[in-house]
Amino acid sequence: MTRWIDLEGVVNMRDMGGLPTTHGRATQSGRLIRSDNLQDLTPASVTHLVDTLGVTDVVDLRSTLEHRITGEGPLRATSLTHHHHSLVVESDDDARTVDEALALRFEPDGSRGRPKPVRDADFWGRHYTGYVTRRPDSVGAALAAISRSPGGTIVHCAAGKDRTGTVVGMALSVAGVPDDAIVEDYVLSAERIERIIDRLIDVEPYRYSLPSHTIDEQRPKAESMAAVLTHLRDAHGGAEAWLRERGWREDDVARLRSRLLD
Repeated sequence: MTRWIDLEGVVNMRDMGGLPTTHGRATQSGRLIRSDNLQDLTPASVTHLVDTLGVTDVVDLRSTLEHRITGEGPLRATSLTHHHHSLVVESDDDARTVDEALALRFEPDGSRGRPKPVRDADFWGRHYTGYVTRRPDSVGAALAAISRSPGGTIVHCAAGKDRTGTVVGMALSVAGVPDDAIVEDYVLSAERIERIIDRLIDVEPYRYSLPSHTIDEQRPKAESMAAVLTHLRDAHGGAEAWLRERGWREDDVARLRSRLLD
């Protein structure tokens, strides 16, 4: 079964249904959809998502700065419920001009005399773990939005692989999907990495930094997602235990699990 959802205006959208779990049940289709940026959806694509797939909620993991620059996408004109939970540490970007904020947030690798980071699997593993440690409020709120959705939920960022991969991976882990299946889904974005980069490289604000990255630096690698899952297990006892540390009760966890399974 293919999980890819091919619609005009996105290149990295797929359904999280059909994944195995340790409970012996597969995740249900139409409950959780991961995607790249939704700004370019056509009217026909919007209709398909809302009327055919039954999407009711959108969880947007992009920063406030990205929102300032890109504006509202076409799904904002629908009855869908939107949840904005940035996974980056927000600064005083609102007090700066857009150009000033861009220079700080999206400056090219190696600018201002700083060494260019090696964007290998270890780099991205640390990056994903940083979302969990620096923005636990947003990660938890995103997972809560998924759990309370009356229909399907789309989780997205810009490329649909890093921020989206972290939140979706945690949701799947709570549902009982084993680590290897979570990693396998994450790596699927590598099949479309060229299309993802082509879509973003000339677009504000990503055109500031993406040209300094190679395709291979942006390509999802299994070790990166495995690293954040290992961190959650070693430091907290897993994604479910991480949520409990943040005040989730048994019924809260059960609601998220049942949203993806039942």
